[in-house]
Amino acid sequence: MSSERLEAILTAAYECFTRHGVRRTTMDDIAAAAGMSRPAVYQYVRNKDDAYRRLAERLFAESLAAARRSAADAGTLERRLHDLLAAKLELTLRLHRESRHAAELLDASTKLTGDLVEAYTRELTDLVAGTLADAAGPRARAVADVLVALTRGLEADLTDPDLPRRRLRDGVALVVAGLRPHPGDPT
Repeated sequence: MSSERLEAILTAAYECFTRHGVRRTTMDDIAAAAGMSRPAVYQYVRNKDDAYRRLAERLFAESLAAARRSAADAGTLERRLHDLLAAKLELTLRLHRESRHAAELLDASTKLTGDLVEAYTRELTDLVAGTLADAAGPRARAVADVLVALTRGLEADLTDPDLPRRRLRDGVALVVAGLRPHPGDPT
């Protein structure tokens, strides 16, 4: 099977899901958008839910790749953490920007891809904890949990997409500032 054809199908599925929503999208819609027959599409995906799940895997993989690049960057801790977490935030912002069906798409993701969301969140948290390891020591995992929870919370209101971006920057700055020893602290 051709990975190029599967990618074309997933790209077509994304276009259809963002245009029509998951419930209203049909396999015929996906096939037409991919420029393929419906039987040809079925050679690559079992059904619409399978297409959605594979698409989610692809989107999560892209987001994690961006997060890994940020974690490996030679910039300041604050910038690396911000950029790493921004990869997650931007995934949600992208859905909201490109689809009036974003709420349905995100709701469908909990039903169809809950395990993928958990794995994505776990790996993202691991990246944050690894990035924090030198600065936070044994608290790295707890601080990472807080930062990932902050990012999830910022995704609740996306009416002004710049507001969660600013709040993420401010939140990361506050957490990083709290990691630094303060005058008078025991060493």
